[in-house]
Order: sequence, then structure tokens, then C-alpha cells
Amino acid sequence: MTTVPLRIDLVRTAGVFSLDGEDFDVENNVWLVGDDDEVVVIDAAHDAAPILAAVGGRAVRMVLCTHGHNDHVNAAVAVADATDGPVALHGDDRMLWDAVHPARAPDVDLAARGHVEVAGRSLQVLHTPGHSPGGVCLHAPGDGVLFSGDTLFQGGPGATGRSFSDRATLVRSIRDRLLVLAPDTVVHTGHGPSTTIGAEAPGLGA
Repeated sequence: MTTVPLRIDLVRTAGVFSLDGEDFDVENNVWLVGDDDEVVVIDAAHDAAPILAAVGGRAVRMVLCTHGHNDHVNAAVAVADATDGPVALHGDDRMLWDAVHPARAPDVDLAARGHVEVAGRSLQVLHTPGHSPGGVCLHAPGDGVLFSGDTLFQGGPGATGRSFSDRATLVRSIRDRLLVLAPDTVVHTGHGPSTTIGAEAPGLGA
């Protein structure tokens, strides 16, 4: 049984989300998950400097991308190169990644990984397509937390209606993979405030 609380640090960065020929100013949540010695970085967005400052001297076990949109991966290579942490992305989002980093492939395909280890925890990789084909969430069951990327926000599902997205697929992913989690599971999102599974379930028909 784990006795040391999971350390979760939030870094907020701002920049531009670009897709389908349109640009949007956005603020992103970058989550650092681990302990005082090692960490995984979830969604290295926009600016590597504040992310690396938050990492400090800790070992970066992995730079995890919940999906391939540019505002979630555009600092991933810089963070990985500075820390020797491998970049992980679900292979179904490779076309989105390649649009941002055409000369650098991800190191790990999350399609082949059921979990990621850090700080004595096993973060479960939940494939939740819909916002993008390779969207994933990371679940720490023993700590009651989920890192949802752009799959689920306070107020409902992530955006669809653009290239490679589909609302029906996204809602099905949330119902099948996320709403089965404990209602008090804290959901740390890719943008905006955190929420819980129980708070979002009624709006999704659960």
C-alpha cells in the first residue's frame, strides 16, 4: 500500500492552438506527476522553460502526450531533449504530431502500453478517442485522480467538429472508459479547472 502522497504540480502555459487553418489563443494545463525524485510530464505545451523549472532536478521518466494537437505537444521535444525523457504518444495521432514535429518521431507508442510507471505508481493508459483518434487519459487509481487531456472538461466533453474528431465517438469513450471510475475521482483537465467524474456524469446521461 502506497503511503507517500502522489505529488502533482500544475504549470500553466499560454500559446496558440492551430488546426484546419485557424488559430486560437489558449492557456494549457501541464501536469507533473510523481514524487520528489522522479516525474512524468503530461502535455508539455508552448514553453519548455517553466516546465523544466518545475521539474527541477527530478528525473523525467516520460513526456506523455494525451493527444497530438499542437498545443499539447509543441514543447514536448524541448522538454525531452533537456531531460532525456522519452516522448510518448498514441500512434493513432501520429499525423497530428508530424504536423508539429516532422523531423522527430515519438519514442513510445501508447497504443502498446497499458500503463506507465512513476514514483511507485502505475498510471493506467485509457484510450479515449473522439477529440482526436489517439486521445488518451492517464488514471492513477490508488490516488483517485485522472488526467483527461481534452477528453473531458468541467462542463462536458472536449471539442469536436474539426479534422479527425467525432462527438459520438468521444461521448462513447467517456461513458465506457471514464464514467465507470469512482464518482469522487478528481479529473485534472488539459484546460481550465479540475472537476470530478461524479460532477460530470449527469450531463453525459449517467
